[in-house]
Amino acid sequence: MHWIALFMAIATEVAGTTCLKLSEGFTRPLPSLFVFIFYVLSFTLLSQALKILPIGMTYAIWAGLGTAAVSLIGVVWFAEALTPMKLVFLSLIIIGVAGLQLSQQHGV
Repeated sequence: MHWIALFMAIATEVAGTTCLKLSEGFTRPLPSLFVFIFYVLSFTLLSQALKILPIGMTYAIWAGLGTAAVSLIGVVWFAEALTPMKLVFLSLIIIGVAGLQLSQQHGV
């Protein structure tokens, strides 16, 4: 259940960040409202995950996967450039998150 809470926290953080872009500096009321709703949900779910999961690993997964997802949304939805360097560094984020998870499981 704690892993579900973590991945839902990531999804709601990504939704909140996307709404932040759509709010155009909080000038559009509906996306602005959703920014706050999604961030409150994200932190609430993250706090539930932190009841059981270690804070360092949990935060790294939340921030890393959220960053990667928002970057991909920027490319797909907002037509941001996908450069080879962006791909390299997004891959490094994902590899880092996977490495943290593996190190946690195996005590490395």
